[in-house]
Amino acid sequence: MSSRHRIVIADIVTAEARDPGSARRPPPAFRLTMLLLAVVLLVGCAGRGGHQAGVEAPAGWTGEQGQASYYADRYHGRRTASGEHYDREALTAAHRTLPFGTRVRVTHLGNGRETVVRINDRGPFVGGRVIDLSRRAAEELGMVRSGTAAVRLSPAR
Repeated sequence: MSSRHRIVIADIVTAEARDPGSARRPPPAFRLTMLLLAVVLLVGCAGRGGHQAGVEAPAGWTGEQGQASYYADRYHGRRTASGEHYDREALTAAHRTLPFGTRVRVTHLGNGRETVVRINDRGPFVGGRVIDLSRRAAEELGMVRSGTAAVRLSPAR
């Protein structure tokens, strides 16, 4: 071992004797930078619990008509395409293309009842159906017994 290496090792041993761990401790600026980076990453991961605020329908979308169905109770608690968990008691729905968070007025064409739902999932994937509703939305429309209903979708204002 050269004399230069012995001096460096001696300096480290002397520094540790005065303040154990000081030779391995990163400088304060580095620690502060890492702390700020961790805070930024945590804030970036934090969300609104997957619940989006109401979003207006895309420009040019005036609505559509077709069959609506509703989610079976067995899907309660499962994760939706938006990342939130399906809640059968919430006024939510699945649509193939509308952005998550879009608020849609759903009108039952057979009885005139209507409700407003928030899109939080993708679907339905059955031909002829335009929307899958939560159980609560289906109850408000009066379509639980039939399982499906002819509906009109329009932008909620």
